[in-house]
Amino acid sequence: MTDNARNMPWQSRAWATVRSQWSEGRLPHALIITGERGVGKRAWAQAVAELLLCDTPANGEAGEPVACGRCKQCELFAASTHPDLRAYSPEKSRMVKVDQVRALSTFAVASPQVAQRKVAIIDRADQLNINAANALLKTLEEPQPDVTLLLLQESGRPLLPTIRSRCQTVTIPTPDMEAANNWLVAEVQALDETARPSAQVLAKALMLSGNAPRLALEYATGEFIGLRDKAFEQFKQFMKGRVPVAEAAKAFKALGLEDSLWLFEGWAADLARLSLGGSAIDTEAEEMLGFLARSNPAWRAHALLDMVKQAREAGVYNANPELEASRLLIAWQKLMPVKRRAG
Repeated sequence: MTDNARNMPWQSRAWATVRSQWSEGRLPHALIITGERGVGKRAWAQAVAELLLCDTPANGEAGEPVACGRCKQCELFAASTHPDLRAYSPEKSRMVKVDQVRALSTFAVASPQVAQRKVAIIDRADQLNINAANALLKTLEEPQPDVTLLLLQESGRPLLPTIRSRCQTVTIPTPDMEAANNWLVAEVQALDETARPSAQVLAKALMLSGNAPRLALEYATGEFIGLRDKAFEQFKQFMKGRVPVAEAAKAFKALGLEDSLWLFEGWAADLARLSLGGSAIDTEAEEMLGFLARSNPAWRAHALLDMVKQAREAGVYNANPELEASRLLIAWQKLMPVKRRAG
């Protein structure tokens, strides 16, 4: 197991399942690895690939099989040059295309070059376009004994039932706050002291990510938090009728479409939770969302989630981030009581 994956204790149950299957010779030919954005699905898949390719697996501390880290296969893996490991992910269109899956199919039927088996990882298998999904289905229907497919799926993003039925699903859970914070603190300690985020920034990153550690690290060390704060302020001002929609949408344009939709989706999910008497993940938005939850029926939150889904689908065809943000902002403002809406 790679050091990065070894230090993610919330993945231990998923590891125990796969190691047991591998030791007993009953590992399925295809796994769907599902979990929230930023919980380490890709790192886990890479660690599984390392174990499957290793020539001389060793026994770990608990007697479980782990990659030795010393054989030729492990050296190639560490150098990211292993010819029997392939990874495919969405391209500029934000989708995994049929040509990529055709390349995977060719790889799957070929003989291994240096290892005893081959591994293919599809990052964001939930982003397969329909032609790519159908092409993948053909590969799944005729599995090769020396290839393992690892399909990564974000929670809430659907896969074709025909694909799901031919795979076994492994769930990577979201850790609790303590485990997420411990991992995050350890990661930032490896950074140059001048680049280390403050404890306040780490806490905010964890809050905004919903305790997804790798996403929190991305937030804490990047520009997201600053851009999010500007977008949130414009959102509040627009809801109160103090700025026009075009001005508010510019702040979301700066975030980009995917991060803007992530924000809107999170707020809509929090609105749904509050409508049912729960708590918001985004605690900074809780007061405003609580007011809206008390003023609207619960189905309004689900209607907003559907709009985010539609906007995400439109993003595949290079939808304009500013126009999509404007459309969502107007839908949100309709939740305000009439006397509080903008004129």
